[in-house]
Amino acid sequence: MSAPTPATENSSAKLPAQTLDEFRARAMAGGRRPRRRGTWYVAFGRFYNMRAYLQTIVWTAIGTPVLYLFAMGIGLGSLVSANLGHGAVGGVDYLTFVAPALLVTAAASVGSEEMTYPVMLGFKWNPTFFATNAAPISPAQIINGLVVSVIARLTFVTSIYLAVLLAFRATGSAWSWLLVPIGVLTALGFNALIMAYVATIQQDTGQIAMLMRFVVMPLTLFSGTFFPLDTMPGYLQPVGWLSPLWHGAQLARTASYGMAEPWWLIAIRVCYLGALAAAGWLLSQRIAARRLGR
Repeated sequence: MSAPTPATENSSAKLPAQTLDEFRARAMAGGRRPRRRGTWYVAFGRFYNMRAYLQTIVWTAIGTPVLYLFAMGIGLGSLVSANLGHGAVGGVDYLTFVAPALLVTAAASVGSEEMTYPVMLGFKWNPTFFATNAAPISPAQIINGLVVSVIARLTFVTSIYLAVLLAFRATGSAWSWLLVPIGVLTALGFNALIMAYVATIQQDTGQIAMLMRFVVMPLTLFSGTFFPLDTMPGYLQPVGWLSPLWHGAQLARTASYGMAEPWWLIAIRVCYLGALAAAGWLLSQRIAARRLGR
């Protein structure tokens, strides 16, 4: 066996021997930051992935309110006003009535995109949640990071929608800025329990597609979005009463043009949406912990 060279001896001298306790302490020290900031690491990863479809996010956020408000204001709205007068729908013209509800519905739709398929992707199709959980990041932080990224996108989308509403003069109240947090809260209240359900899916047999077709879409029609809820048949009105979209739309109308509602009813609507959001969020954390084995 050849004798060690001076270079080898020098390199060995530079690496002091470490005990098992020292290695363990070093590993624990390296994991402190991920354990403390895991939520933000997951959210940053989601933001990084969103860059792949950033143009779609931006142009959809701009195009959706422009097309809908143009259709409702110039198209259907002009027909309603011509036949029923400018104050026939809740004392305001049709565009003013429907615009805040459209903002809330758009927020709920974006939330459905971000809290269904990405959750299925992380657990099943491309199980990145398991890889993330192998690091010092807990299942709760994975869910929290996902929700934080959704809130950021919802804030962007609803802000653009509000700007378009102002451009179309569909709102002018001093409280119109509240449409942004109302839209975000409604989207979370509408989709948090959906996120929890998707987190339980073990095999993909089209559950998400059926959920979108038979739950999400019908609720946009039966939640007082395009017409007052009390104009619906009596046996369908309870669907609207339970729908987060109806409560969000009513809150948005109150902020947008001052629709008269008592303060206690406003408080009930906010608490109802907040309770749905919190219940779905916490349930998703528990399901994630069970599936990830921690």
